[in-house]
Amino acid sequence: MTPGNSGASTPEDDDPFGYLYADGQANGAQPPSGGYGYPNSVSRVRTVGQRQYGQQAPTSPYGQVPQQQGTFGQPNAHYAAPETLPGGAPTGRKPPRGGGRGPNTKGLLIGAVAVVAAVVIGIGVAMIGDDSGKKDDNQAGGATPAVTQSDEPTPTEKAGEKAPEELPKIDAKALHLENGANLASEVQGAQADGGVYVTGLNSPGAQVTWSVNGIPEDGAYTLFAHYSAAGEDQEMTLTVNGKVFGSKLRMKNYTNAADGDFAKGWTTTFAYPTLSKGTNTITLSCQDGDKCNVLLDQLWLKKGQVTG
Repeated sequence: MTPGNSGASTPEDDDPFGYLYADGQANGAQPPSGGYGYPNSVSRVRTVGQRQYGQQAPTSPYGQVPQQQGTFGQPNAHYAAPETLPGGAPTGRKPPRGGGRGPNTKGLLIGAVAVVAAVVIGIGVAMIGDDSGKKDDNQAGGATPAVTQSDEPTPTEKAGEKAPEELPKIDAKALHLENGANLASEVQGAQADGGVYVTGLNSPGAQVTWSVNGIPEDGAYTLFAHYSAAGEDQEMTLTVNGKVFGSKLRMKNYTNAADGDFAKGWTTTFAYPTLSKGTNTITLSCQDGDKCNVLLDQLWLKKGQVTG
């Protein structure tokens, strides 16, 4: 071969890449028509829609079939994972250090402890409130507390006062009757023992006398009389220790009982006489100008001027 000619073949047959050099281009070298690379190599360029799948790949000019890639999703037969090789990466994954943040387990633990503490405190408060309510119920209307004795004096003893004494009371049959007054029990409603009352007072001079013993001291008292009046209002003369009281003892028909209906006419009246300590005499009589059509069953006293 001469320096200008490498043989009987054309430049492109001699050097497939001759067209890349200046001397090759001077000798008429051209790019291969079958594609880039070796002569008659398979061209990878296809017009859209021309490639057909499922056909046998063309054979290399050198009798070798190009290595096929593995099916998508399946490992290549010639590929080995790094962990399968000696000294390869370990298969287990370790959590990163200092890298991203994992779950805040500490915060969750603190929150759970706080919730449990709040529940325990709430239950304790409810139990305390329930116990205090039970104590109040027992004191107000529950179990009767045990009675204890106290050495402290009563309020009356502290003030130097004695308990009020029970003043005398008398029924009709214990009264001293004079001038036509007599006892009966036919009309219902009398409060005296056995339903006995005094009748026959509706005549001049008729009277009843009560000798009262045990008056504790001089002073004002209230004289009560339980009687029955029917029809018109009545009034009688009151005499205390031989002296006529300043006004008549009014014996009104407070129940509005019809004339003669003495069973309905039972009621109470009172006067404020002044009594002496010890024994006193009280007389109720029918004098001129009095209206004495009443039934009388009881007399009693209270200290002071009261109404009931």
